Amino acid sequence: MEKPLGASEMTRDRLELWAPKALSVLRIVTGLLFLEHGTQKLLGFPPSEHAFPPLFSLMGIQGALELVGGFLIVIGLLTRPVAFILAGDMAVAYFMAHAPKSFFPTQNGGQLAILFCFVFLYLVFAGGGEWNVDARIARRRSVA
Repeated sequence: MEKPLGASEMTRDRLELWAPKALSVLRIVTGLLFLEHGTQKLLGFPPSEHAFPPLFSLMGIQGALELVGGFLIVIGLLTRPVAFILAGDMAVAYFMAHAPKSFFPTQNGGQLAILFCFVFLYLVFAGGGEWNVDARIARRRSVA
C-alpha cells in the first residue's frame, strides 16, 4: 500500500515542477542585467561616463562580451559555453579591477562581479532551464 503524500512533500513536488522555469527566469534576468552593461559601454545607453571605448581596448572587449554574451544568455543559445566564458570573464574582472582596491567586496565594489561570476558558473552546470533556444534546437533535432 502506498503512503499518502504529506503537505510538505506535495509542496516540494510542486516547487520541483517549477524549477526549470525558475532557472530560465534566473538566466533571462541575469542576461538582461549583463547585457545592459554592454549597451552602456558600447552604445552609450543608459548614459555613462565610460561609454564608447575603443573597441579593441580592454573596456571595448569587455563591452562586446557583455553585449553579445548577455544577449546569448537571455535567449538561451549556447548557454553552457557562453556562461563558462562569462564566469571566467567576471573572475578576471574582479581580480583586475576590484580586488586591488580592497580585500573586502563591499569596499572594492566587486559584489556584482562576484555574483555574476557564480550565477554564470551555476548556468554552466544547470543549463538554461526550460525556456531557451538550446532546448528548442534539441527538440527539433530529436524529431528529425
